[in-house]
Amino acid sequence: MPIQRLNHAVLYVRDVARSVAFYRKALGFDVIEGGDAFPGAAFLRAGGSTNDHDLGLFQIGAQAGPSGAGRATVGLYHLAWEVDTLAELRRIEATLTEMGALVGASDHSTTKALYAKDPDGIEFEVSWLVPAALLTDEIRAKRNEISRLDLAAEVERFGADTRGGVGVSVPA
Repeated sequence: MPIQRLNHAVLYVRDVARSVAFYRKALGFDVIEGGDAFPGAAFLRAGGSTNDHDLGLFQIGAQAGPSGAGRATVGLYHLAWEVDTLAELRRIEATLTEMGALVGASDHSTTKALYAKDPDGIEFEVSWLVPAALLTDEIRAKRNEISRLDLAAEVERFGADTRGGVGVSVPA
């Protein structure tokens, strides 16, 4: 049986309480009860998830240096969290902007994406996928292009409450 999806991610952070507060406010994660069995760790679940946890956080202390991944070392570039509507993407955009965490917004044709950084500078993406039923030849042809995301125009085009392609692969 092939792999079906990413179940969870685990991050090393400087201050677990600060990171928990960030991910709760920014993305609406809930803290999993009983996670305090691991001192200096926290386990969080996304509101719409059926996973035991979606994000694990392990504190390594204030002395930890920034990640050199992508600049001086190999490593993970970012995690991508998926939302089901453009209305939710717009709400998260406002929250990330208010928090000073939003660092970019891109239109990948089949995917509409926001990019942000957490308090430790770890980058993540929040994206909405164009539903398979709404994919056109024009959209498919541009999926390798990256342009500036105009979220208002995408809401006008697809509708704020249109459910995205959550869990749906993009046909060739």
